[in-house]
Amino acid sequence: MRKEREFTVPSQRAPRRARPGPGPAGRSAKPSRARPGVRDRARYWVDRTVVRGVPALVAWLALACLSLVAPASALLVWTDDASPDTLRGKAATVWRTVGQTLRLGGEVGPPLRIALSVFLALVSLLYVSTLVGLVTTAITDRLAELERGQTTVVERGHTLVLGWSEQTPTLVAELLAAHAQRRAGAVVVLADRDKAEMEREARDALPSRGRIRLLCRRGRPTDPAALARVTPAAAEAVVVLPPDGPGADAQVIRTLLALRAAVGEGCPVRIVAGVRDGAHLPTARLAAGPGAVVLDVDDLAARLLVQCVLEPGIALVLEDLLDFAGAELHTLHRPGLAGRRYGELAAACPDSCAVGIVRADGTPHLNPPPDTELTPGDGLVVLAEDHRATVLPAAPAAPAAPVTTAVGPAAVRPATVPALRRALLLGWNGRGERVVAGLARGGVVAVRGDEGAFMVREGVGVAAEPEAYDHVVVLAGPGGDGQPDPDGRTLVALLHLRARERRTGRAVPVVAELTDARNRPLAPAARRTDLLVTGRLTALLLAQVSQNGHLAAAFDELFAPTGHGVRLRPARDFVLPGTEAPFADLAAAAARRGVAALGYRPRDAALPRLNPPKAVSRTWSAGDVLIVVGPA
Repeated sequence: MRKEREFTVPSQRAPRRARPGPGPAGRSAKPSRARPGVRDRARYWVDRTVVRGVPALVAWLALACLSLVAPASALLVWTDDASPDTLRGKAATVWRTVGQTLRLGGEVGPPLRIALSVFLALVSLLYVSTLVGLVTTAITDRLAELERGQTTVVERGHTLVLGWSEQTPTLVAELLAAHAQRRAGAVVVLADRDKAEMEREARDALPSRGRIRLLCRRGRPTDPAALARVTPAAAEAVVVLPPDGPGADAQVIRTLLALRAAVGEGCPVRIVAGVRDGAHLPTARLAAGPGAVVLDVDDLAARLLVQCVLEPGIALVLEDLLDFAGAELHTLHRPGLAGRRYGELAAACPDSCAVGIVRADGTPHLNPPPDTELTPGDGLVVLAEDHRATVLPAAPAAPAAPVTTAVGPAAVRPATVPALRRALLLGWNGRGERVVAGLARGGVVAVRGDEGAFMVREGVGVAAEPEAYDHVVVLAGPGGDGQPDPDGRTLVALLHLRARERRTGRAVPVVAELTDARNRPLAPAARRTDLLVTGRLTALLLAQVSQNGHLAAAFDELFAPTGHGVRLRPARDFVLPGTEAPFADLAAAAARRGVAALGYRPRDAALPRLNPPKAVSRTWSAGDVLIVVGPA
């Protein structure tokens, strides 16, 4: 076949390129290409070898080992005085050394014998490597299962926490503190979250001593199979937290349904749950079943804010009352209480403060009249360090001695009619309407202020002047919905309020809501500012109720704006300033005034002292505050 010629079109012929001139050495300069180095060639060869698969890697590994072992074995044999003299004998010895090193048998003799020994060695190597691989894989899978938190918890009497939110670390810390009082127990957390992350966030909550254990498991709380791994039927209490983000209440209801499916209808497990929207409260209670406690956490947060407005300076008191550090509320069911009178028991408590009684049906009566008689099944509610440390006398106490003249009616101040109060409300969230309604029931008119005008153009209207009001309430921003930092506006508002107080010299009581406890040290709080971390307080309340279900109704009454709640009263209403007297005398004077004393807050201290030693005397000043349970 004749080869075809190639033709070029004359009009499209490329112009002739000029030759480059001679270089420095008199030669023509040619474009140079960098040749790949040895390292690049070695990497490329390794890449091509890996692409060929496992057989190529095994073959090259064998060749590499032989290239190292064979010369070393030959050198070892040739330098040995006891080696054979003949070349054939030396070669056989080299083969034995190579075979023993590489576990290839090392037999000598006819080729068939050598081939069979190599075959058996390869079979043995395959068996051992496969066995080691299976054992290693099983151990690795087990360790990975432990890392993922997929193992079953075998515990009894533990507290189970279902779900994860910003309040979970606080809740876990309080539950660990509650179990530490028993010196044994465990807290188990089940959430659809990485186990290592949960343990990392709750690591600071672990007690340094004791046999308290924190066990985190990963799984969906709405899955009955995942719930079965944490043995909810053997738990003492189960706490269901509403997660952060939209659809929290629906998640809580599904978790409660899964919990009932996992433990059965008749399982006596104490269930405590929280919902964010009061409209879902009836459905959640139906899902939880009879005997369960379901709280509206948003309503609780609003009531706490209202109580802080009505009682300035009470925020730290409420937090100290709800946590397990120090004194907390206990319900005593001791034999011999039936037929006793509340006033007699309250006066006879040596190391606790009586708060009220709980009837056999669970109905609380806080600060009842002294002649109230306890019936069978009733319990005494006390504020004490530990329920085991409270000792009640078996017989009625002797009548109390008359109180000194320094404590009594001489120190009582005349009652005054409270004037109408107004509160400036800065910020808004889903709890705003409840806060406004609660303030109205407490006799405070709430006025919504223009937060932007206050922070940017201070003093542009009556609503932006905090000095014209009796209180200032700063609400946190709404979570979610494009608001990644709900506490950002609160911190900015507090900064401007403090600057205005320094400039005008007038201090207005401020109640500021925070959602994250880590922002509390950052808050520029003034002298009369109460910082209320509502999420922390709700977590503390859930922890308290999970350990004592009778306290749910008691706390509901304590945090009400009306009725018998936690109040702050000047100590001068019960003792003359400058008088030295023990706390027991003030408690007796408070009982005569119809309130129950829980502790006091010194004039120059920010932290309260709940359930102080009753027999220790101190000099009471005009700025001391007595913490009581009584009517508004």
